[in-house]
Amino acid sequence: MFTVDDIDETLERLHKRGAQLVGEVVQYKDAYRLCYIRGPEGLLIGLAQELS
Repeated sequence: MFTVDDIDETLERLHKRGAQLVGEVVQYKDAYRLCYIRGPEGLLIGLAQELS
């Protein structure tokens, strides 16, 4: 899992490079927004945005 500053902007950039969102972006309490993406080679990667 990787921490990102802005999950929406990161998803937009990665989508242009062939990554696809797996499921949906979810919010865990008031602490994080989380999602998984599948990269062009099929790797599954987690992204987390800490909410302040």
